[in-house]
This record gives sequence, structure tokens and C-alpha cells, in this order.
Amino acid sequence: MTPALTFDAVDEARPGPAWRARWDATWPDYRAWFLARDRTDAPDRAQAEAALARHMPELVPVHTRLTRLAGGRDLEARFLATWCPPPYLGGCSVAAQAEGGAVRLVRNYDLSPELNEGLLLRSAWTGRPVMGMVEFLWGLSDGINAAGLAVALAFGGRGETAPGFGICTLLRYVLETCADVPAALAVLGRVPSHMAYNVVLADAAGRTASVELHPGGGATAVRPAIAANHQHGPAPADRPGFTRTLERRAHLERMMADGTAPGDLAARFLAPPLRQGDYAGGFGTLFTADYDPVARAMRLLWPGTEMAQSLADFRPGRRRIVYDQAAPTPLPDLAALVAAVPEGRRAAFDRWLARAAEGPPDWAAFGALFHRAPG
Repeated sequence: MTPALTFDAVDEARPGPAWRARWDATWPDYRAWFLARDRTDAPDRAQAEAALARHMPELVPVHTRLTRLAGGRDLEARFLATWCPPPYLGGCSVAAQAEGGAVRLVRNYDLSPELNEGLLLRSAWTGRPVMGMVEFLWGLSDGINAAGLAVALAFGGRGETAPGFGICTLLRYVLETCADVPAALAVLGRVPSHMAYNVVLADAAGRTASVELHPGGGATAVRPAIAANHQHGPAPADRPGFTRTLERRAHLERMMADGTAPGDLAARFLAPPLRQGDYAGGFGTLFTADYDPVARAMRLLWPGTEMAQSLADFRPGRRRIVYDQAAPTPLPDLAALVAAVPEGRRAAFDRWLARAAEGPPDWAAFGALFHRAPG
């Protein structure tokens, strides 16, 4: 079967009939997923709602309304609170760039078409207009608000969990309550994530940032403002060969070092190695999102077509995308990877080659050669 996904653009200021229709259509699958991975020691409804009230009190009225629309039962309330949810993984490449008054945040969302909701929602749930790509029925994988703050996530590459919230709820909270990058960084450092995630931000004033969130809380600032699917430090990423995270990170590093203009980022994301084509294997690029914080606008992009929206002129609609598997993502360009090793780390690269000749290559250490130091 040819992989395809239908994208809906929906405008609903407060949770109502449109949200309820989406709930009715997707809850059976989410319910099966949630129950299959539920733990006997999972937080109950009271604990989940108490955690939401403690860490993100501004979202409590929204959670209450959504739970009521969903039927009001304990299971639905726990699912929507996303406190200590089951683990979930994904791909993604993200970059933010600002220059000469222009600002862009661009991301690729890499996963199976069967595992994305395909919903672009414009809302004003707490009074501030927000639009973004919905996950878990009310969270966001990426989005922008009326203050000109844009944000996107990438899985951090490790499967361990700790007490915290689902990252998509955290990003929803950031866009509902923060006006700029400094405020968002304060929230990301305060509210715990349940898994390792990388988050890239940009605002209308031209500030950009990237942080690595740790399971159970804490955030480490890194530079430049890019993200793939691994983090700094000794812990290796899960399946780096499958996600091609080291190659994608190295490519992003080169793009930023080359001074790619903000307006040119999207075109780079539509081509390999950032664009992925393994839809049958569950790792294809489902969409490229190009956010413009200055214009409070965004585009969903696919090769040959796009859906453009703005907070001031949002147009509901539908677009069905059929994905082409005929052109698989090419193998890594090893020569280009080697050329991307910073000059000051060539000696470390030579030592890596020597060790690799004596035994199995340490690919995590290889990827670390391309990283700039955290900070």
C-alpha cells in the first residue's frame, strides 16, 4: 500500500465540536496504546492532576474542559494530563537562524504516516492565539504563538524515562504562557520532561536557542540552534544508524557554519540527508514546517506543494499527501562527514580511526567529533 497522510487545518478558539470530533476519531487507537503500556505503579488521576496544577497551573482549566469533552472518566483524564506517560519515540531535524531582521525555525518530522495525527490547529485556549502541529490530541510537536515565539522538538535518542510530562504538553505550555526565548528557557528548565528531548526555539526579536531536556527535569543549553536525535554526553543514542542522527547533525552543523540564510533553510530541509524516505520502515519525512516568527506565519512543505498559514489569516482546509518511496535516502557521504570534523579535532579523529582499525567502531564517539561544546 502506498503510504499517505491527510492533513487538516482546523480553527477552533476554544475546545469544542471540532476537538471532540478529533477525539472520537482517534481515541480508540490512543486508548489501546495507552492501556497496552500502562503500568501498575502509574500515577492515578488525582496524582496526575496535582502534578499539572503544581507545574503548569495555567493549563488546568484547559485540561478540565478537554476531559469533560472526552467523557470525564479517570482514564481519559490521566491520558490528557500526560504525567509520566508511556515512552514514545520519533525522529526529526530542527534548525533556527536569524539574520538581518529575518528569522526562521524549520523542522522535519520523521516517522511512519500511521503515527501522526496530521492536524494543524489554530486555537486561543488561554487567550493567546497559538497554531501548531498537534500530538496526543492537545500537545504540540511544533508551533508558534501571537507573540512571535516558535518552538519545535526532536527526540533525544534514549528510551529511559523519569517522572515528568509528555514533551508535547510541555511545548503547548510554552506557547500558551511565554512571549520570547528567555521566558521559554525558564519554563523548560523548571518543568520536568519524562524523556530526553531536544528543543529548538526562535522569537520575533531574532533570539534563537537549543536545549537538551533530561528525563525527570533539567535542561542543558547547546549551540548552535539545531537538533537531531542524540544529545551531548557519554550515553549513546538508540539506533543511530537507523535514524541517521549523526549524519543529520553533522549536516546541520555545516549548514550553520556556512551561514545559510534564514529564508534558505526550508529548501535545505526538503533534500537529503535531512529529508528521509524510509516510509515502509517507519522513518520517512511526513512534513517540513517552516516558521516565521516575525510574520507570525508558517508553511507546511512537501516536495512540489505547500500549505501556508498565518495567525492573522488562518484558512481551514485539507491536503492529502502521498509519499514517494521510489527515491530512498542516499547512503552517507563519508568524505563530506570527514571534511566536517572541526580543524581543532582532527587529532581526535585520527585517534578514533586508529581505535576503529583495532575493533568495532565507537559511532557515538564519532558523532561527538562534530558537536560544538554545550553552552
